[in-house]
Order: sequence, then C-alpha cells, then structure tokens
Amino acid sequence: MREYLIVFLWSMVPLVELRGAIPISQAYYHLPVVPSFLICMIGNMLPVPIIYLFARKVLEWGKDKPVIGKFFTFCLEKGEKGGKKLTSKAGRGVFVALMLFVGIPIPGTGAWTGTLAASILDMDFKSTVLAAMLGVLMAGTIMMTVSLLGVTIFL
Repeated sequence: MREYLIVFLWSMVPLVELRGAIPISQAYYHLPVVPSFLICMIGNMLPVPIIYLFARKVLEWGKDKPVIGKFFTFCLEKGEKGGKKLTSKAGRGVFVALMLFVGIPIPGTGAWTGTLAASILDMDFKSTVLAAMLGVLMAGTIMMTVSLLGVTIFL
C-alpha cells in the first residue's frame, strides 16, 4: 500500500508526473500493471482542475513578490510560451494540439504545463480537462509500454 501512495504522489509532482511515476512503479516496486497505471492516471489528473482554475491567478499575484517573483514569472512565461506554440502549430485544432502536447512524454510537456497553457489561452474548462485526460492516457500508455519492455532510461 505504501508503494502505491509513493507512486501516486510522484505522479502529482510537476515535471515528473506519470512519466516518472510509471517507470518507478515498474522498475522499483514491481507493482501490478493495471492498478499502478490507474493510480498514476488519477494522481496526474488530480491537479488539473486546480491548475486550470487557480494557477494563473496565483502566478499573476506572485510575479512581483520578492522571494517567489522570479519563479512565478518563469512559470507564467513557460505557460505563455507553451500556449503560443500550441496555437501557432494548431490553429483551430487547439484541442488536439493540447492532447498531443500533454500526451507526448518528453521533458517540458505534460498535464501541468498543458493545463497552464490552456488557462492562459482561455480554453474552456471541459475541453481542457478532456484534452489533458486523453493526453495523460496517451503518455501513460507510452510510458507503461516502455517500462514493460525494460527500457528504464530515466532511472
């Protein structure tokens, strides 16, 4: 049970998300595939509504504060950059672009960055959550397949 909690918490961490949690669940803890996959999916998706509803407001509020300002500005710029990249490449297909942005498991992409970018682009809530969920499902499937094949490059 402890291992599931650890994997769940890892999947909630920005930059790590389920891209790191799934390989951990397989390489270190040897957890059953389906339960660990579901735990990682839930953990990765749990912050998405919170990010969409509050992150932009919190980052805007804190960007000029003494201690946290530089980090908050970095996060805003990262979200804006991701949002501009999505719209420039996607045009009207922003939903699919967001899903692919979240779903391709490379550093700098994922549910956190994708959701922040969507909130900066003023995408509607339901589309954002659905695109993020489909992207997380895609990334999870890729990472589980890679992990089961024994490719643990990041560990």
